[in-house]
Amino acid sequence: MSHISIFFELTRLKKPIGFMLLFWPCVWGLSIAYDFQNGFEQYVFYIILFFFGSVLMRSAGCIVNDITDKDFDKKVKRTKNRPLASGIISVKAAMIYSIILCILAFLVLINFNLITILLAIASMPLAFTYPLMKRYTYWPQLFLGVTFNYGLLLGWTSIYENINLAPILFYFGAIFWTLGYDTIYGFQDIEDDEIIGVKSTSIKFKDNPKLFLVICYSMFIFCFFLVGIILEYNSYFYIGAVIVVLHLFYLQIYKFDQSNKNKCLQIFKSNNLFGFIILINIILGKI
Repeated sequence: MSHISIFFELTRLKKPIGFMLLFWPCVWGLSIAYDFQNGFEQYVFYIILFFFGSVLMRSAGCIVNDITDKDFDKKVKRTKNRPLASGIISVKAAMIYSIILCILAFLVLINFNLITILLAIASMPLAFTYPLMKRYTYWPQLFLGVTFNYGLLLGWTSIYENINLAPILFYFGAIFWTLGYDTIYGFQDIEDDEIIGVKSTSIKFKDNPKLFLVICYSMFIFCFFLVGIILEYNSYFYIGAVIVVLHLFYLQIYKFDQSNKNKCLQIFKSNNLFGFIILINIILGKI
């Protein structure tokens, strides 16, 4: 039981927000590509595959992140009790767990077409180098956005086996969405990060974070509307988009308080609901 508990802590399976933020872009890409007139069997099957793939890859990513950051994590109040930082599990054992998770993720991946498999494999360097970015640049959240939203392209290619303007625009916008929510998340550790020398957009824009969030979320909304226009979605899409705008600008920006760590975490977690809202909006737009 102790080993199971350590594994759950190591992979953050008790904190589903992480793998859900990886999962939603996959389903968005799948949903804008899928023709619902063909029934829902393949759609549901792919959703299940993307869900398990997201859980497995996010879990493996957490382990790699903790291996590279264990010395930093020891100095941060929120992370000092993580299994690797506290020394209750060895790096070798953690690496074995990570390899097993990647093998399981590959078994999920081979259920898709060849181009989706190749694109997913091509993303692996992004997934495992992201944790290093905070050492060298104030834009690690940008690299996270590129990595976490890559599934949007995979969702599209799982149906069409090619890429056109719509998924690329959506992917570009989703990167800004991640830039926004992870900047909010970063304010939980900003004092410790500044002391130990870790970089982030939270630190870079700490003097005027709301302006940065407005820019990020405006870019997402702009791209989201363009996708609706390109794919010729109906009026329900644009009516529903009002909820999207309100969620981003009222709940996430207006209520944001960089000095309130609990509020930052609450706003960050609200992006799980946001992912669901976007999905419903896409489906309504295609009816």
